[in-house]
Amino acid sequence: MTVWQQAFPDGKSPQRVLVPPSPYAIFLVLTVRPGFESTAKDFLSEIAGLTRTVGFRSREDDLSCVTGIGADLWDRMFTAPRPSDLHPFIEQRGDVHTAPSTPGDLLFHIRARRMDMCFELARLIGDALDGAVDVADEVHGFRYFDERDILGFVDGTENPEDQGAVDAVFLHPDDVAEDSALDSAEARPDVAAAAGGAGSVPGNGAPGYPGSTYVIVQKYTHDMSGWDELSVEEQEAAFGRHKLSDVEFAEEDKAPNSHLVLNSIEDEDGNDREIVRDNMVFGSVGAEEYGTYFVAYAADVTTTEQMLENMFIGDPVGTYDRILDFSTAVTGGLFFVPSQDFLDDPDGELAEAGLGIGGAASAKVDGPDIDNGSDVDPAGGDDSADSSDASAVSSACRVGLATRE
Repeated sequence: MTVWQQAFPDGKSPQRVLVPPSPYAIFLVLTVRPGFESTAKDFLSEIAGLTRTVGFRSREDDLSCVTGIGADLWDRMFTAPRPSDLHPFIEQRGDVHTAPSTPGDLLFHIRARRMDMCFELARLIGDALDGAVDVADEVHGFRYFDERDILGFVDGTENPEDQGAVDAVFLHPDDVAEDSALDSAEARPDVAAAAGGAGSVPGNGAPGYPGSTYVIVQKYTHDMSGWDELSVEEQEAAFGRHKLSDVEFAEEDKAPNSHLVLNSIEDEDGNDREIVRDNMVFGSVGAEEYGTYFVAYAADVTTTEQMLENMFIGDPVGTYDRILDFSTAVTGGLFFVPSQDFLDDPDGELAEAGLGIGGAASAKVDGPDIDNGSDVDPAGGDDSADSSDASAVSSACRVGLATRE
């Protein structure tokens, strides 16, 4: 499937989110130890160089690394307000199943056509941050037969293509928070609760950061014995599509608790709200662990959050996703994926956006007593400072790439 990577003016470039489908991936989720926020912040500018160092040895294997920053670390690492939709992952607790929120300050989504290249980059990241971080989760993923998940169904069919993928993933200059902190909290009490109160919800003037995106990741383990006891027809009913051909059921034939029905989200005009998935299979025969690592990139993270709410709570309530009877969510995290320019020079990008120098959390706090509950810009930045002049999207300059859902 073809997508397009979009270029931004003045050298602004997104991270390599939309890349050709890679056979291998490592998902590395780290927590930053209190007092080491400056170490983590300084490391952001080193990631591109490490990736080039490893990737240059075999350029045809297309090594890439996407870096995400969690809400808690942002508050500890910068004095600037959070990006408008960055908050802790919202736990979804249904009557039967739960999507937990688990710790995570940094996400490294490493992909290549060879696992040794993924591993070498992950190792170098670990060495560079040794003593400053702890590994919260590490998953080594791989593509399965015919682009299928471990349950036997093709995974990624609904990913948007071409410009649609760019529009679904990357923030644009007009994607700036319009609501005040209070309004945001009132409109989305789930976010306020996850963030620890209304004061933690980003407010008016939170920058849109064109060329950036958000990613939600979850680790699911599957009850393969229980799943295999189902007939093919029962499995197809759970998904809402045919297993062999990957063809969707007719709308009238889809069960209300099927995966496809609960993951179909429309806007007020009836248009599909889309995300780009890059799920991978993982497993261990010895541990009898078989699973799917769910990865969803979206400029509007509420689309993915609505999908998860539908799956675990139900739409209507109680009509939860049938697949969850055989799939358990073990982890859950939400990360902001800034542009490559931001990673290379966070303070410079924040200053250009009119937010002043970002500043490390060590300048604000000493040790673990960190205040994550304020949405006030200590730098006194003018909420009306407009970053659109520096981030208007340029025309053309698009490179054809390929990806999967």
